[in-house]
Amino acid sequence: MTLRLESGTPAPDFTLTTQSGTPITLSSLRGGPVVLYFYPAAMTPACTAQACDFRDSFAPLQAAGYTVLGVSPDDVAKLERFHERDHLPFDLLADPDHAVMDLYGTWGEKKNYGRTYEGVIRSTFIIDADGIIREALYNVRATGHVARIMRILGLAD
Repeated sequence: MTLRLESGTPAPDFTLTTQSGTPITLSSLRGGPVVLYFYPAAMTPACTAQACDFRDSFAPLQAAGYTVLGVSPDDVAKLERFHERDHLPFDLLADPDHAVMDLYGTWGEKKNYGRTYEGVIRSTFIIDADGIIREALYNVRATGHVARIMRILGLAD
């Protein structure tokens, strides 16, 4: 059973590499809120739809002070292609050994068409300026999810 994080708990700190090869440490972003989302694979249909949804909603998130970060097990080179191809205005982070996914409970058993396997559990965390998880959303859908985030944050009707 994968450990699940809950609202009100400190967000586990980590350092991962962005699509441009720059390391980012979560705790260095304190002082501003973060939307941290985990997705299975860059440049797949559902993950592209989700990333583009965040891209299309980025202006109000940014205006409200949010940093958006996407995390997948892809390597930096693939993330760079994805970032450029879809003109994403936020950083994508490489977690190829899924160490951060393990910390957040977003790597675990999945079932698809009767097959059981280990993989990324599509999830999003809203982290406040003090590094506390305000919302932990597991098993989210790729489409419609960003609209839900915007409602939770009070940035949409």
